[in-house]
Amino acid sequence: MKNKFVKTPKHIAILSAVLDDWGGSEELWALSIPYLQNKGISITVLKRNVNLSHKKIKGLTDKGVLFKDLNGKYNPKLRRVVKAYHKIKDPLREIHYSIFENFLKTQKPSFVIIAQGINFDGIHYANLCLKYEIEYVIISQKAVEHYWPPKHERSLIHQVFTNAKRCYFVSNHNKNLTEEQFGFRFKNAEIVYNPCKISRGPLPYPSTNNGHKLALIGRLFILDKGQDILFRILAKEKWKKRKLSISLIGTGPDKKGLEAMANLLNIENIEFLGFQSNMEQIWLDHHALVLPSRGEGLPLVIIEAMAIGRPVIATRAGGTTELVEDGVTGFIGDAAEVSFEETLERAWNDRENWRKKGELASKQINEKITIEPEVDFANRIISLIHE
Repeated sequence: MKNKFVKTPKHIAILSAVLDDWGGSEELWALSIPYLQNKGISITVLKRNVNLSHKKIKGLTDKGVLFKDLNGKYNPKLRRVVKAYHKIKDPLREIHYSIFENFLKTQKPSFVIIAQGINFDGIHYANLCLKYEIEYVIISQKAVEHYWPPKHERSLIHQVFTNAKRCYFVSNHNKNLTEEQFGFRFKNAEIVYNPCKISRGPLPYPSTNNGHKLALIGRLFILDKGQDILFRILAKEKWKKRKLSISLIGTGPDKKGLEAMANLLNIENIEFLGFQSNMEQIWLDHHALVLPSRGEGLPLVIIEAMAIGRPVIATRAGGTTELVEDGVTGFIGDAAEVSFEETLERAWNDRENWRKKGELASKQINEKITIEPEVDFANRIISLIHE
């Protein structure tokens, strides 16, 4: 059945820059949709690689959300986008921008949410909103020190950010780093949090009779998640002899590479569990979260681990230290082998107190983050529309 776009004064478009079928950075806007719909707002989501059979997307379409694939059939009449946007040489990008531009012209949404995976991968889409005088907000789910914006787009980025109704970041670290990368201070920025997908409150702590188990949850993508750092540490004899095991939970492009690395280093105390839908069950069998990340926004898995009463062993990436207090609710180090091994050693020597630290983490996360961030986000969008 073809999508039929409803033209109403309250038609919101959500542009997601996520390339995968679904990503954790899409949870905030997705969970806010029912609250927007309750105000009579119709929703169209535009993204690449729309998999209508994915349970998240299917759940939204069942609620009346329309999806438009930016990989759709290309209209050659819209080729002017290439010249307008810095002589883009990638023909796929030309298609994506053309389809989005045509959507803006024909469907005329009253408001657009640009949901970025990093802090500048949705910039050209936002610029099209600016071109057609459609109000928009920008969500940036991540900013990392080792990935800076292209120099030829700096003026465009400044223009797009400063003209947005709001620029949302998931941590103060990400906002401050973005300011440093782009060379200006935001006057329209706010912090939002991603929603916790599991019930809050400490879960029963697992037995330690057979040792301790750490959960490494996240995309298998070494550049950001740094699983290789942890693997080099676990390859050392002293760690192989300890009653410590690691479960990698998630999928991603580096799965085969990480499996090969584990085999090469003869690491036997790790297992690849793939995607897991029942995270509460996972936590009933794991004692702490470990994250050797090189780059983050503010990991949702940290919020979830703390919420159910587990300490966090992590790096200073992103906004992690805005939630995790070193030595109190977890252990913090740097994304380098020597530093992170020192951090892991401190954690191991204090393992008898993990349960107590997890209970305190659960209490603190409830004080720092509202129970339903998606409701807060929806209310912010509604207020902007009413302005």
